[in-house]
Amino acid sequence: MLGMSSGRRPAASGDAIPRDAWLRLAACAAAAALLQMDGTIVTVALPSVGRELDADSHELSFVLTAYFVAYGLTLFPGGTLVDRIGSRQVGLAGLGVFAAGAVIGALAGNLEVLVASRVVQGIGAGLVSPASLAGAVSGFPPERRGSALGIWGASSGTANLIGPVVGGLLTVAIDWRACWWFFVPASGAAALALWKLVPRDVRVEDSRPDAAGLRQRVVAAAALVAALTFAVMIGAFYIGQQYLQSAAGYSALGAAAALTLIALLVAVGAPFSGRLADARGEGLTVALGFGLVALGLGVLAIPGVPLEGLGALPLLVPVGLGLGMLFVPASRAALNAVPQAKHGRVSSLLSTARLLGAGLGAVLGGAALSGGVTEDHMRLALAGGAALCLVVGLPAAAELSGRGGTTARIERRRPSSRGGEAFEESPDTAGQGGR
Repeated sequence: MLGMSSGRRPAASGDAIPRDAWLRLAACAAAAALLQMDGTIVTVALPSVGRELDADSHELSFVLTAYFVAYGLTLFPGGTLVDRIGSRQVGLAGLGVFAAGAVIGALAGNLEVLVASRVVQGIGAGLVSPASLAGAVSGFPPERRGSALGIWGASSGTANLIGPVVGGLLTVAIDWRACWWFFVPASGAAALALWKLVPRDVRVEDSRPDAAGLRQRVVAAAALVAALTFAVMIGAFYIGQQYLQSAAGYSALGAAAALTLIALLVAVGAPFSGRLADARGEGLTVALGFGLVALGLGVLAIPGVPLEGLGALPLLVPVGLGLGMLFVPASRAALNAVPQAKHGRVSSLLSTARLLGAGLGAVLGGAALSGGVTEDHMRLALAGGAALCLVVGLPAAAELSGRGGTTARIERRRPSSRGGEAFEESPDTAGQGGR
């Protein structure tokens, strides 16, 4: 099949992973974490945006939705570009566009310009996302990608942890515009890391046998898991911020701090889920993750259960851990089901699913609170999230359990007649433990 080479080949399953593969993973994960931080930093700033620009909660949801929709629509062409010209080139271009959109947003004088700036940022993010994911795993063999993606997921969790704090501090200490200015130097730092640590891609012919039907089932199930994960996460963050600041009287910083526990638990859950997916398969990991999220949200939806203060904190534990367990297995299943020649496009599909899910979560959150930010509306939204995890999430997990072990392939190196490197396939038992 097609491989990517930069002077070093991806390690075989029994080899030690080379240092440059870990550095490449770190650079790409940092770029992806920047996109993740965008959603949480901006969400914290939205109530202040609404006060200055005279916009209500429903109108403010378009600041998130515009970003996610533009992000999602750019992902497929972005993934195709990654497969054609390489992850470094596409990632650098995307970071430049993302930073330009941040400048426009920081200077916006009305809500319309702010929404337009989010479209520009979304286009840049749509280029960065598939480039960063494809580049991150290119140095790892398929049966080791769960652990690598666990670090990837932990970076997203850390970004979710840092984002609300950064957004709260900038909003309180300066104003909401500082949240947009923050992304200009941050994008420059991420671009420098990609330039130095991610090599140019060298491509060879794809000699992989066809198994398109089975692969498509796995990729489709993984995309559904990704979409639902982000719909629940972004929706919960949005309604949580609105409720705590508008109804409970928290400051932007106080509301951000109250939600950092979820982000911390996501960072803890992601590496664990990577090891579990490598050992026991993606289906079990996904089912456990959705079950924990449904448990936490379902209990919070019960009248009389505290929604704020110390009493609510223990109920956030299963939500955060469950979300953290859902980042890795979807990516692992989808990437291992296709040749590396298609990693850019599959990465774009996964990112599209996540962003469309996030956009849906923001829209549903805005709709749930359109009649007012009240406790009843909050609990109804939480109950809806729990139901989605059970009704949609668990069947998707079952699909990965039933198909993932028979469709994913282990890529083993063999000499290529055209130079560079190629991989031969054998049936993958990673879905049942990779042994």
